[in-house]
Amino acid sequence: MDCAAHILVTGSNGQLGNELRLLLGDSAVYVDREELDITDEASVKAFFEAKSFDFVINCAAYTAVDKAEDNFEDADRINRLGPALLAKYGKHIIQVSTDYVFDGMAHLPYKEEDATNPLSVYGSTKLAGEEAVLAEAETAVVIRTAWLYSSFGANFVKTMRRLGTERDSLGVIFDQIGTPTYAADLAAAIVTMLPQIKAGTKAVYHYSNEGVASWYDFAAAIMRESGLACTVRPIETSEYPTRATRPAYSVLNKAKIRRDFGLTIPHWLDSLKRCISKLTEQV
Repeated sequence: MDCAAHILVTGSNGQLGNELRLLLGDSAVYVDREELDITDEASVKAFFEAKSFDFVINCAAYTAVDKAEDNFEDADRINRLGPALLAKYGKHIIQVSTDYVFDGMAHLPYKEEDATNPLSVYGSTKLAGEEAVLAEAETAVVIRTAWLYSSFGANFVKTMRRLGTERDSLGVIFDQIGTPTYAADLAAAIVTMLPQIKAGTKAVYHYSNEGVASWYDFAAAIMRESGLACTVRPIETSEYPTRATRPAYSVLNKAKIRRDFGLTIPHWLDSLKRCISKLTEQV
């Protein structure tokens, strides 16, 4: 598939959507909820009848993890129904999913074929979205990612940098382990993958940056690389209760995506430095 082919990016105003916009430029069409309600079948059907696309990259998602616990219908509509409709009418789709499909009880990085067991409404609706696109689309590639951040939108990196200027110290959870992922790296991986995806493919892949960190490690690195004097203190999950349960361990094994698409994946700290450099330039 030619990378310059006609591509639709949904959820284009989010972190990943904006990073894809920088890379794909005029070779893609970008829509968000204002331009296309992906949960309205009549609208989606009419949209694809009027325009033809070689691939849909669905970045749209209900990502308010704690709010989702009390808003199942909204989360299900955006995370399951929307992807199902895009797959049905768009036919060829890359669906972005999450490490939250796992329960975090593992002690080795999760492989694509490992058993899923989401602990939250967010995780369960995202898993349902995976299953829907794999069932509905002619070509479906699901990419699970984790701990996404970018110079665009609201995210952990930006929050920590703001708090680092407002406080002398901060408690951050140390007993949840995963890998931060720079959305620019994921976008670059998707662009590399596009011309290599064979029609009729049905596959799940994992992508995050390399390495392992706790939220505490991540926060400490953000303060250090940002030149902020705020002290980061490790705290336990029990000291910071949330509405939704997060997986305690959700490191993703990337061997399959590296092998199948020839990807070189940067270490999370190197990517964090690049993002902070970009954020610093924007000030």
